[in-house]
Amino acid sequence: MTSLALSVLDLVPVRTGQTTGQALESSRRLAKVADEAGARRYWLAEHHNTRSVASTSPPVIIAMLAAATERIRVGSGGVMLPNHAPLAVAEQFALLEAAYPGRIDLGIGRAPGTDPVTSWALRAGLSDEDAVRRFPDYVQQVEAYMNPGGARIQIGPREHDVRATPLAQQAPPVWLLGSSDYSARLAGQLGLPYVFAHHFAGRGTAEALDLYRTSWLGEGPPQTFLTVNAVVADSREEAERLALPFQHMMARLAVGALMDPTPLMTVDEALEARLLLPADRFAAITAPWLLGTADEVADGMRQLAGQFDVTEVMVQPIAGSYADEPLESTEARERTVRELARVLA
Repeated sequence: MTSLALSVLDLVPVRTGQTTGQALESSRRLAKVADEAGARRYWLAEHHNTRSVASTSPPVIIAMLAAATERIRVGSGGVMLPNHAPLAVAEQFALLEAAYPGRIDLGIGRAPGTDPVTSWALRAGLSDEDAVRRFPDYVQQVEAYMNPGGARIQIGPREHDVRATPLAQQAPPVWLLGSSDYSARLAGQLGLPYVFAHHFAGRGTAEALDLYRTSWLGEGPPQTFLTVNAVVADSREEAERLALPFQHMMARLAVGALMDPTPLMTVDEALEARLLLPADRFAAITAPWLLGTADEVADGMRQLAGQFDVTEVMVQPIAGSYADEPLESTEARERTVRELARVLA
């Protein structure tokens, strides 16, 4: 049987009663579990202006988690590039690579990661259309600025040297992330590794990966892997209970509650909560998720890896917590990562 590498995606969820600091500590502990279990990567997503997610600044959290771990690759899944100046992103990740050489990944996305009002504030009033239109140029600028030799830019009649950091030895790899055909095609044309957000929708993955592979113009084979939401518990029923808080959060997104004023529910709250969607639509949210015992979830991961021809699966451990559990950790998320690593090994 071909070995399957395990990686972790984290949104730094903030549940009822947690402070931002406690949510960050919970993620720090989860990253240490992933590192000790032998996982390959630990990526942080970028989201803004929501009470239930604290991953507003991936490079800051990456620095914190890289310092707390020993060998796991730590990266962004991803930085939403239209929200930032390309040179600023290049400087942040060039510095991270200098501090933790060979352990940093720069995953880049095109979506805003937030609601339109917050997007406007992040981009200082610049239009979304212009930022998205220039996305391919921004990606190439980030790559050029991080190059140890820097980049030459022309302003008027003169050329100038621009470097993300002095005396750089190497640059972190750049990944393109997406949930549509656009990034798949662009990643293939630019010869960049690519990840489709299978965990977000659970459909369109085969088409996007096929487009990426057939569009490939880079050197060597195209590089990609799979993402999926997962919960490991003693039984399928308990895993479904632990997944309920995240299920309710996704239901709020489905009805357009982008500026979410509430933290992530505890499992206790989720069990009592009113459904915001019809029961069948609410249940359908979990259809692509892997919920069950460690053996059941690992088998599901292997099946997905075979279906999409990948040797790595990135799991978003979406298990919630009961109200009486410690606020500085999430035992069910830690268990999901620890047991999957054990079974897959």
